Amino acid sequence: MTPLDLAALRTELRAAGDPERAVNEKRYLKSHLEFWGASVPTIRAAAKRALKGARPLGHDALVDGIATLWAEPVHELRMAAVHMAVARVADLVPDDLAWVETMLREAGSWAYVDALAVDVAGPLLARHPDQEAILDRWATDDDFWIRRSALLTHLRPLRDGGGDWPRFTRYADAMLGEREFFIRKAVGWVLRDTGKRRPDLVYRWMLPRADRASGVTVREAVKPLSDDQADQVMDRYRES
Repeated sequence: MTPLDLAALRTELRAAGDPERAVNEKRYLKSHLEFWGASVPTIRAAAKRALKGARPLGHDALVDGIATLWAEPVHELRMAAVHMAVARVADLVPDDLAWVETMLREAGSWAYVDALAVDVAGPLLARHPDQEAILDRWATDDDFWIRRSALLTHLRPLRDGGGDWPRFTRYADAMLGEREFFIRKAVGWVLRDTGKRRPDLVYRWMLPRADRASGVTVREAVKPLSDDQADQVMDRYRES
């Protein structure tokens, strides 16, 4: 069994860096981490090559590699850790939700949180619905990134026409009055993507709540609705 060559991955990502990009991304993300300036496609491709070079790679070695990369205060290495988790999410087990939650708590940015919530925690919970009570705890957590994650785990299943609409809307209803932008945006994002297949479902839920929702939530939610539905929701929002 070939281990993950993390040293080679570090060398590749550092060499791919662009100093100007590093400065701009660090400023944009308002991050305390070190930035080398490698692009997201470069990081993703490098992470996939590292995984491919380590075949066969067992679960424990995978998780150890992800943890090692995440522990380093470098943006590119943390992103590589996220991409590895996404690429191998099918191999994760319910116990892995503990370290996924730790990463969510330490992330401090949508740049890591969104992929971890949508593409790691979401699929893992979909395969193990007996673990979904974890989301009830996340939905009331003091950390808004954890609350955002509770919402975003529903995004892909709902967008695909399935998912747990009652659970998502229970969380969303409780968070409609929040002032945190990243919560308001997440609620609208999931509603928008759900509405691409089921606009009537989103319309019926959103209309009586438009007077409680923020502008960013409403504007996202109405994007896939018919003109008439969108006008009704926007009128209700403006009246408030």
